[in-house]
Amino acid sequence: MLDFKYFAPTKVLFGRNTEDKVAELIKEFGGSKVLIHYGGGSVIRSGLMDKVTGLLDEARIKYVKLGGAVPNPRLQLVYEGIELCKKENVDFLLAVGGGSAIDSAKAIGYGYANSGDVWDFYAGKRKAEKSIPLGVILTLAATGSEMSDSSVITNEDGLIKKGYSSDLGRAKFAIMNPELTMTLPDYQTACGCTDIMMHTMERYFTKVETMELTDTMAEALLRTVKKNAIILRDDPKNYDARAEVMWAGSLSHNGLTGCGTDGGDWMSHKLEHEIGGLFDVTHGAGLAAIWGSWARYVYKDCLHRFKRYALNVMEVENKGTDEEIALAGIEAMEDFYRSINMPTNLRELGITPTEEDLVLMAHKCALGVGGGKGSAKFLKEEDMLAIYRASM
Repeated sequence: MLDFKYFAPTKVLFGRNTEDKVAELIKEFGGSKVLIHYGGGSVIRSGLMDKVTGLLDEARIKYVKLGGAVPNPRLQLVYEGIELCKKENVDFLLAVGGGSAIDSAKAIGYGYANSGDVWDFYAGKRKAEKSIPLGVILTLAATGSEMSDSSVITNEDGLIKKGYSSDLGRAKFAIMNPELTMTLPDYQTACGCTDIMMHTMERYFTKVETMELTDTMAEALLRTVKKNAIILRDDPKNYDARAEVMWAGSLSHNGLTGCGTDGGDWMSHKLEHEIGGLFDVTHGAGLAAIWGSWARYVYKDCLHRFKRYALNVMEVENKGTDEEIALAGIEAMEDFYRSINMPTNLRELGITPTEEDLVLMAHKCALGVGGGKGSAKFLKEEDMLAIYRASM
């Protein structure tokens, strides 16, 4: 195992009606003028926005609102939020929604608190020195952004999708009521489950010697999400299944399942970022579409981990060679994706990139990771292109 730092400072309120405490929490963390950042109309149609603003009014907390966060959140809206914060002298951010609203709010916080162009942080040109406090009311279990240090933003100029990680962006509190996820379309629920599993799988597939405890927790989390994704496919209103998935989403990306490892592989995410940037697909679906091609390309270089995953997560028979068991695990994972109506290649995802598109994505991906990246197998641009081609 490797040495590690674990930092998860977010205060969590989990369960029914926990959103009732939002004003109390904002005051606890020093907020007096709030930017409420959200996505589309779902938080309005559900009545959640009226409930939140009513609670803030009752507590005499001032606020302004900014909607419009979309999947693969856009830089232009971040700029708009920064200017609104400056105009209104905001001192607290409240993201109401899923990962897109949270990631966008984090970027707004960096841009508001630091001088210069916020995109510099995502482009790797400099690091943020400060931010302003952020709170979250989670309505979609997927990205884990409510407890993570990361956010991902898409720059419309060139359709460049980049992530930035900083402890400064971690939420002060996260309100998690599983009931708030019950109105999600089945597709979004399945995409969320896929994303949650991938956050742990990225950390799991590594060549370094790991901690048995970390591995066992990771495997339990993956089995739990797999089981409850099937339950939610058949019974979308199942509270207990919603709760299991929601809590797994936070634990999957707050660093817990990576303690003692080298940080993980992350190439499935990097490959998907280029797909999402160019074709604006839902992140979880894009991950499902690329994972099988990535796995078959790299598994021989990380055979012991793929075998362990096959046996302990996908629960395939311990029969045959290590390679046969590993391949059976990959096939079982793709069968699971299909069982929750997730794609296993780009055509099933609904896109048909040209050869020029594939070459462009591979080139941008390689540039984005400084030429190469990967723990299960170190990938260069030609490897990335081969995986994209296989995913067709």
